[in-house]
Amino acid sequence: MKAFGKILGLGLLGLLLIIVALGFALTHLFDPNDYKDEIRKLARDKAHVELTLNGDIGWSLFPWLGLELHEASIATLNNPKVPFADLQMLGLSVRVLPLLRREVQMSDVRVEGLNLTLVRDASGHGNWEDIGKPLPEPNVASAPPSSEPAQTPTSKPEGNSERAVKLDIDSLTVNNARVLYTDEKAGQSYSAESIQLSTGAVHEGVNIPLKASAFLSASQPNIKARTELTGELRFDRKLKRYNLEDMRLSGETSGEPLAGKTLTFAAQGQVLVDLAANVASWSGLKVSANQLRALGELNVRDLDKTAQLSGALSVAQFDLRSFLDGIGQTLPATADPAVFKKLELVTRLEGSPNSLAFEDLAVKLDDSTFSGRVAVEDFAKQALRVRLKGDSFDADRYLPAKSEQAKGASAARQAEVKQQEASAVAGAGTTPLPNAPTQQAWSEDKLLPVERLRTLDLHAELAFDALTLDKLPITDAQLNATGQGGLITLQTLRGGLYNGSFEAKGSVDVRPAVPQLGINTKINRVPVEHFIKRESPDQAPPVKGLLTLASDLTATGNSQKTLVDTLNGTASFTINDGVLVNANLEQQLCQAIATLNRKQLSGEPRGKDTPFQELRGSLVIRNGVASNPDLKARIPGLTVNGNGDLDLRVLGMDYNVGVVVEGDQRAMPDPACQVNERYVGVQVPLRCRGPMELGAKACRLDQEGLGKVAATLAGNRLKDKIDEKLEEKLGDKVSPELKDALKGLFKR
Repeated sequence: MKAFGKILGLGLLGLLLIIVALGFALTHLFDPNDYKDEIRKLARDKAHVELTLNGDIGWSLFPWLGLELHEASIATLNNPKVPFADLQMLGLSVRVLPLLRREVQMSDVRVEGLNLTLVRDASGHGNWEDIGKPLPEPNVASAPPSSEPAQTPTSKPEGNSERAVKLDIDSLTVNNARVLYTDEKAGQSYSAESIQLSTGAVHEGVNIPLKASAFLSASQPNIKARTELTGELRFDRKLKRYNLEDMRLSGETSGEPLAGKTLTFAAQGQVLVDLAANVASWSGLKVSANQLRALGELNVRDLDKTAQLSGALSVAQFDLRSFLDGIGQTLPATADPAVFKKLELVTRLEGSPNSLAFEDLAVKLDDSTFSGRVAVEDFAKQALRVRLKGDSFDADRYLPAKSEQAKGASAARQAEVKQQEASAVAGAGTTPLPNAPTQQAWSEDKLLPVERLRTLDLHAELAFDALTLDKLPITDAQLNATGQGGLITLQTLRGGLYNGSFEAKGSVDVRPAVPQLGINTKINRVPVEHFIKRESPDQAPPVKGLLTLASDLTATGNSQKTLVDTLNGTASFTINDGVLVNANLEQQLCQAIATLNRKQLSGEPRGKDTPFQELRGSLVIRNGVASNPDLKARIPGLTVNGNGDLDLRVLGMDYNVGVVVEGDQRAMPDPACQVNERYVGVQVPLRCRGPMELGAKACRLDQEGLGKVAATLAGNRLKDKIDEKLEEKLGDKVSPELKDALKGLFKR
């Protein structure tokens, strides 16, 4: 028995030596480089590719089936001279015996200098689509149809399908690879260069350490990025599940969109793709881009159909202006340079390949808080939908800053107003009438981004607890607006204002070469002083009171100046419980009465202001000039009528005002300012001219009109004396009818 065992052992040893010797002989005596032509023909006939082997082929047989290719390339049979892939070296080896069990046990796999060139031509055909396709037979088109029925290939039942191949690779290394994709129809190209890839042992169902890096670029616009990726990959081919755990992606990018700036980015989390369930997810998401930091999660479903996105995102507070400046996207200069310094948000995400919505959005911008929804319902149409509710928002801070030209024009007008104000002394009214203003009051800066508005598809619903707009504090503000094809419609803008209310509706049409605007406004009992343009907050308004206004206006242009220059429409107004500030109208009227009485006022001027119960009128506006033919005011002891123009282009006024006075109504009146019966109903004329900011301080006695009044009064005095003489001479000698007839002769 021992001898038999010894003989069997020697026999197995001899068989092993024979196999080893055979393997040595095959690998050392058989050179595959001698059969390159046969290998190329085999690749052409069986794989339907054009294989070029410029370098040596190295190989081993047992116990590893090893292969090394140098300087090889592959092309399609349709274009054999233009390879879509080439490499400097490919090295791999496979254990022989496990192959019999359909197990692939490989040692380290190395790929050096792989170049992959993918091209989609102008007709939309990709060169990779011809890989493995044989050339068409020359006579296929002319061959007669076969009378024999076509043989339908039989497929094996799924139950009899062969067992999947089991992979077992020690490691995979790719060095200095390059992938280039060109779309000739779109005129665009993308590339990934200097690709480095290394993995640990590759086994199905276990974590595989992974590390990769590459330089990415695109041609239109020109942009480049350096990227690094690490993580642990796990896959299950039977379940079609792929996990990338502890994924970390980092790098930096630069190019034309960044205007020479660099964006440093990083992302991490757990990534899952389940092709059986057609879902994917990214949990534990952390993203950074320069100083921006965000957390969240993303989920995608219906991968086999139209993918649907859902998830959540939280962005920590950051400086939006600095962030955009760091990526070459400078924000326009604003009235307050400190805005956009603080921005943070929390939201749910819903989306598809052509839409994205921020649901349950909570945003903090500087000192304001918003909640609601913002969505782009169609990327191609730029369909923007906004529904937001804010606590308080000062819109003036975010308006464009004034240009140097606008600042210069404002300074020139301010200087003109101050010069006129210095000479317009309230009181006796003996100073010369102020000159009409000449300096423009409005900016020529562009107001509207016309090209952007022409493509805008907008529906916006905004509400604010408190909104500051043009220095007006609006409470419970509501704004609804739509934009479609260049027509922006303000459906409503309303709210409370200084214990009053207002509402506005209008439209902006940017479809013509010159924008056209139309607006209707209603203002109810709002203090008028808050609408009056003043050069400084400390400057007193010329008039105070509760304004009620209705207007219907149109204009064309894209600046304050052009809009005012082309302003047309109508308006009606009433001011109740008002005051003419720094204008003692009573004192000026007393001066007029004293002049008519040929006396001097003995008292000092009393109050500086003139109160009134009501001031009303209507306006007809033509090209920036508002005509007011029916100005009426009710002032205790006075009746005021007026007519004139308001030149809105330079904020100037030119009025003729008639005042019917009752004289000094004090218990101790000034003797020079007493009205006798002859003056009852006489209208004292005033002329008001100058900047609107001066208000009643720009009014003076109309000396020419006052002379006519004096002449009328003198005639009345002469008539009275004649009447007295007739009465004295005639007495009771004639009938009353004759007396009246004689007196009437002097009225002609």
